[in-house]
Parts: sequence; C-alpha cells; structure tokens
Amino acid sequence: MKFRHILLAGVTVMLAAGAASAKEDEAPSTRFTADRVFDIEYASDPQVAPDGKSVAYVRHAMDRMTDKDKGEIWILGLADGSNRPLAEGSSPRWSPDGTRLVYSTATDGKPEVRLLYLDSGRSFPLAQFLEGPSETVWSPDGKQIAFSMFVKGETPSFAKAPTPPEGAKWNDGVKVIDDLTFRFDGAGYLKDGADQVFVLPVDGGTPRQVTFGDAGMSGPEWLDNDTLLVTGNTAEDRDLDPIESEIYAIDLSDLSVTPLTTRDGPDTSPVVSPDGKTIAYRGFDDKTLSYQQADLYLMDADGGNQRPLAADFPGDVGETVWAPDGKSLLVLSEDHGVLTLFNVDLKGKVSEVVTGIGGSSIGRPYASGSFSVSGGRKPVVSYTAGFSDRPSEVGVVGLDGKNAKVLTALNADVLPYLDIAKVEEVKVASSADGREIEAWVAFPPDFKPDGSFPLILEIHGGPYAMYGPFWGSEIQRYAAEGYVTVWANPRGSTGYGEDFALLIDKAYPGNDYDDLMSVVDEMVARKYVDPERLFVTGGSGGGILTAWIVTKTDRFVAAASVKPVINWMTMALAGDIAQVVRRHWIRAEPWSDPEAFLKFSPIRYVDKVVTPTMIMVGEEDWRTPAWEAEQFYTALKMRGVDTVYVRVPGSPHDIASRPSRLIAKTDNIMGWFAKYDPAKQDEADGDSEE
Repeated sequence: MKFRHILLAGVTVMLAAGAASAKEDEAPSTRFTADRVFDIEYASDPQVAPDGKSVAYVRHAMDRMTDKDKGEIWILGLADGSNRPLAEGSSPRWSPDGTRLVYSTATDGKPEVRLLYLDSGRSFPLAQFLEGPSETVWSPDGKQIAFSMFVKGETPSFAKAPTPPEGAKWNDGVKVIDDLTFRFDGAGYLKDGADQVFVLPVDGGTPRQVTFGDAGMSGPEWLDNDTLLVTGNTAEDRDLDPIESEIYAIDLSDLSVTPLTTRDGPDTSPVVSPDGKTIAYRGFDDKTLSYQQADLYLMDADGGNQRPLAADFPGDVGETVWAPDGKSLLVLSEDHGVLTLFNVDLKGKVSEVVTGIGGSSIGRPYASGSFSVSGGRKPVVSYTAGFSDRPSEVGVVGLDGKNAKVLTALNADVLPYLDIAKVEEVKVASSADGREIEAWVAFPPDFKPDGSFPLILEIHGGPYAMYGPFWGSEIQRYAAEGYVTVWANPRGSTGYGEDFALLIDKAYPGNDYDDLMSVVDEMVARKYVDPERLFVTGGSGGGILTAWIVTKTDRFVAAASVKPVINWMTMALAGDIAQVVRRHWIRAEPWSDPEAFLKFSPIRYVDKVVTPTMIMVGEEDWRTPAWEAEQFYTALKMRGVDTVYVRVPGSPHDIASRPSRLIAKTDNIMGWFAKYDPAKQDEADGDSEE
C-alpha cells in the first residue's frame, strides 16, 4: 500500500537544518530562505492629509505566531520624515478638517469602526458590529460617516422542525437555498441577505440603515451632507447578470431613491466634484464580451447631461478622484505591466502624473496599488511605489508630476543583507503573429549565461490581469533555490488595450500558448537556461494555461498546475462566477452546446499529457473549486501519468494569503520539480556511486 501523504523535499530540509545546527558559529544564510517570508513588510492604502503635510498608511507585517498578514496604521510626517504607529487596523480615512481619522479594526473578535483624534492620540469606538463594515466615507461637513455592511435577510423554509427534548443532540437543521449564487470564494456558503448602506454620526449614536431590499447596495459617496450616492444591481435578473449595476441617489431626509443611470451595463464608483455640481463615474455599454474596458463619464448632480470624457483614454479606467480645484480628475490605470496615474482635464486631455505604482502584495508580481490626493494650492499625491527588489513603499509626488520621492524603507533591516534576485525586462515577438509580448526574468544570485540553469515559467491568473516588474516572494524563493524565473503578459493580459485583451475572447486558452512558448524560446536562445531543465507553473488562469500547455507539448520536465479550471462545463455550472463564464466568456449554454465549453477545456485533451504534473488547490476555494483539480488528477492517474494532488487546508483561492501557505506552495512546487530535474538526478546518481 502506498503512503497517502507524500513528502517531496523533507529529507533535504532536515539535512540542511542538521548541518546548520552543527555549525552554530556559521554566518546566517544570505539566501531568501523560506522563513524569510515572515520578515517581509509592505505598505498599502496611503492616505494623504487634507493639508498635504502627513500620510497615514497601512504597514503590513507577517505575524509568525498567528500566521497572518497583520496591518497597523502608521503616519508619516512629510516635513520631518517621522514615521510612527497610530493604531492596529486598516482603511484609515481623514476627516475633512484633517484633525481625525476613522478606521476599521476588531476588539475581542468583533468588528469596530473607531475614531482617532490626532491631537491627543486617543481613539474610541463609534460602534461595534456583528458584521464587518467597509467603504467608510466622511460627509462633507465632517459630522457623519457612511459605510456599507451586510444585513441578514429572510431564510427560506418549507417545514418547521419539532423541538428536541431537553439535553437531546439532534442534527443541525437543513439549509434551504434559492439563490443562483449561494457560495463565494473567501466567504464560503453565503448567508441570506445583502450589503446595505448606513450612516452614523461621529459624535456617537446608532447606525442608521438607509438602503433596503433584496438587492445589495454599496460604494457610498456623499453628494452633499443630506444626499448619498450608492451603487447596486436591482435588475430582476441580477442573478443571471451579475456585472450589471446602476448609480442611485438617496435623500437622507425621507430615504427616497432616485436612479441616476439606467443603461445596460455597469455604472459604478461615483465621485463628486469639489463644488458638488458634477459626478464622475466609470462604466461601459455591456456587449457581453469576456473583457470590456471601463470608460470615464461625467454627469450633472441630478443625473442629467451624461457624457463620456477622454474617449481616447489609453486604458481601463480604475480608481478615480477629483483634483482639489475641480478642473481635472486623477485616474489610475493599468499600463504595460505597471499602474500609472493620469491627470484628465475636463476637455479630455490626458497627462501622466506618476508611474510604477504597484507591489502591494507579497506573493506574485502583480501590479496592485492605490493613491490619494490632498487639498490646497499645491496638492500632494501619495501612492504605493512598486519595485522589483522590495515590496511596496509609500511615495509622494506633486500633482504636476514633479518632486517624486519615496518616504519609507520598510525592509531596510532585512533585504540589503540578502542576495535578492535581479530582474530584467524582455520583449519577444510571438510565433503566432509577431505581436510583441512583454516579460520579465529574475536571476538567481550566482547566475551566469552559460545555458546550465533551470527555468520556471510562471503564468499569471485572471486571465484578465497583468504581471509587472514587481516584488514577488514566490519569485524570490525560486531564485534562492537556483531557478531562473520568467513571467509574461501574453495576449489576454490587461494593460495593453482592449483589443489585446480581447484576442482571447472565446479563444481561451489559444494563441496565448504560443506567446508563452516564444518567451521560453527566447530564454533558451539567450543561453539563460538549459532546454532540458524547463518547468512550468501558474495559478488560476495560469493554472488552466499550465494544464493546457502539458496537453500540447512535452518540452517541460515537470509542471505544477495551481487552482486551475480544467472543465469549463463544470466551471459554468458550479463555480462562484458561473454566470460570468456562461454569459460573457463562453456565451453558450452548457446543456445545449457542450462543445463550446469542452474545446477549451484541458480535460478534453488529457490523453495527450505525458509531463509529470502536480495539481494544487485550496480546500475552501470556491472560485476554481477542488473538483476542477480533481478531474485532471484522476484522469492523469487513470492514464498512468506521474501526478500528485496537493490540497491546502483552510485556503480559499488566494493560497498565498497566509505566509505559511505561500511557503508550502513554493516549496512543494520546487520539491516536485527537483524530483524530475535531470541535473539533480545526475547529482543524486553521483552521490550514490560515491
């Protein structure tokens, strides 16, 4: 009988630990070893004060005892360079007069919204909640806050259970479900109810619910002190069309609701001009495509005169904020692997403020980040500055794009003393059509271009997402163990225009395979890597591409498909984004046109696989559920292909959301690769001969 639990690299780790203990006087390793993941810090959510003199931000550290990413709110003084802690929590938001901060935290496990007075440093809870409030925003006069929070709804029932006798232990009651979407990744099985919007006086009081109904409302924004803007999907078929949303105005005096937008397509994220006369928002006309870029729009405060702004804006419209003088808008957008902040004036003229925003994560090199802007005659923009050799820091720049500087060095006590992988940009012509594909490659500390190093092709998820030249603890782990790692933005990636993204519309996976193989070819041609030591891995969208790749080629020595989609039929019927898959991605019904789903499903071509393939998934992943991975694993086993199935306990789709899970992911992948690496096998054979 085989052991059910396979230890891939334990012997190596134990021997290394024993050697280290035998040499207590030996200097600590300069490699980015697994335990170094817990030493990493990064910055997120920088909020510049209204007067532009300080920045509150969330400083993240990895807690070894709780195995969590722990956030604390710190404040930076721009004049004196001070950097001090304020409170444990997240989502700091300045009052309009800059004297107070409201933030979210928890006490004894119960969510709280707290108010911090900057002059005294004292804080007190505005309210405690059974559910977690989010999206907290101040009213213009600083007397109220608005936020969204889950409100329990009525649970359907068809029978009343009898009362058990005292002391009896009966089975839990049945759970009746009548919603199409009843599970969601990170939340599990959904409770009956929906998010609603509340207001709360900041001098103390009871939260007042101001939106109601079966449809959820969120994203509050103050139009004035007596009116809130909210976003929601109230369509009768909202279960079937989950991306639909409109913007509504709520009169707080009588809670009357006025729809401001009504088109077929999502309108979201309203922001009000400083004079209160104009609303900017994001949206698009829904053409039921798999990817559609959001455009920037303006309308009058009453919803009239709706018009597009900057029709030739270069990318998808992301986070948007008015400049303090009301003459332009600041727009964050994905831009060739990085986030760029643009200034868009009211005539639609676009100019760049700052680029290189990103790095607000520790796992893989995604472009993620945010910004805020102060008031005053010389506004200051704070943002998350991204780098390839360290996680995100807090940066500031003038609204004119001048005087950019980085204010923090959160890892200066660790990273300068380690051998960190150097990152190089690579551009490759795709073998499919000559289209330029952007990629980045990270080198191990002892790298030399002699064609001897192993390569890991790391593929991003999405698929409508993008990697960039940013820090990734997973990338650094691979480099520390001697791998050259390359990651790319194949067709379908965002940040290169809508047309580039739509090259995989109803064709995913497709020629993105050729893009990735062209990147690997370039690594071999440059003699960066040994063509006999090629490995491939990726998660989510990268997981399906990894599985797809091994159905089409045997050039990779081993593969690791992490949280993949394996069968679009089952994904369209049981995943938490099933309706998006059915309505927008495949645009067919699985029961009447199964071939439309199966022709892009790796399970259809599993008979072509010969590559040893690891399958990994979180046990609580409802985005690409475990049964996707299990179909591929079972089929490979039936066919006699070397495979293992790695389940990550307690993990949702984001496996790397806990440091220990990130380590387990990378080290099991490398252990699997080492098992099939011909160079390591040669070393083992040489050792056995000795």
